[in-house]
Amino acid sequence: MHTKTIDAWTHDHGFGQDRVRPAEFRTLLVVALTAVTMVAEVAAGVAFGSIALLTDGLHMASHAAALGISLLAYVFARRHARNRAFSFGTGKVNALAGFASALLLVFVTLLMLWESLHRLVDPVAISFDQALVVTLVGLAVNIASAAILMRGPSGDDAEHHHHGHDHHHGHGHDHHHGHGHGHAHEEHDHNLRGAILHVLADIATSVLAVLALLGGKHLGASWLDPAMGIVGAAVIARWSWGLLRDTGRVLLDQEAPADLREAVRGAIEADGDSRIADLHVWSIGPGLFTTVLSVVSHEPHSPEHYKALLPAGLGLVHPVVEVRRCPGEAGC
Repeated sequence: MHTKTIDAWTHDHGFGQDRVRPAEFRTLLVVALTAVTMVAEVAAGVAFGSIALLTDGLHMASHAAALGISLLAYVFARRHARNRAFSFGTGKVNALAGFASALLLVFVTLLMLWESLHRLVDPVAISFDQALVVTLVGLAVNIASAAILMRGPSGDDAEHHHHGHDHHHGHGHDHHHGHGHGHAHEEHDHNLRGAILHVLADIATSVLAVLALLGGKHLGASWLDPAMGIVGAAVIARWSWGLLRDTGRVLLDQEAPADLREAVRGAIEADGDSRIADLHVWSIGPGLFTTVLSVVSHEPHSPEHYKALLPAGLGLVHPVVEVRRCPGEAGC
């Protein structure tokens, strides 16, 4: 068979990951805003001898680094979308970056908890006025960052194109890779979610810090500062766990939600004769899923027939269908 003929059956494995997502540009804006604030605070801290400003500036540096991971993930996924070394494209880079962000949040939580417990045991003098100014500046920057990142839903750029071809082999089964168009079943941009959680975590800790500082300044309750730190650590820990759980499911190829699997099963078995003997559906990127299924039937059709039965809008790409003839009533 000529190479030109084979090329006609070969399809793109990018699955739309080569597009510049709006979330990438929003993340870039937030990284720039955070970096500028970091430089300004460090410079002011050095110029005015303010330890509080210098410390917050260094905190902003770690914040910029975490957001930088999200930005690099978007760029890497886009530039390597058609790299054949990635079997199903680079969609899982999104989940990997979200997982890394969650791990960083866990580290931040542990640091907050340690420092808060230490200050409860060994309190230090707090310059309330200066600390309030620094905290309010950081809060304003984080609110602006959150507004930028949350301008649209994580799925505002979900537009997936399904391309396909068929492979027919011996041994009594066919493999089919389908084509079609439709909107994704559900968009899960875990990378953007990780970036947003970093910003929300800072907003939460800033709000708690403002309340603690006001209480310490006007009520003399200095213990509120470390106490609020413990509360903030607990809140961030809960957010981190949710992101770790969800991204871990994607990275470990856990089965897709039950409603999506049942939609596939219901579509294939609707004719009353065909049955799915084996079904696997899993996520390969934001709003993208793939499936491998085995169909048995007394009167089997071609893989193309079963692929055409798959509902549009599920975000299914590169489906593989195995077709077998049922030997008899008892066999099915």
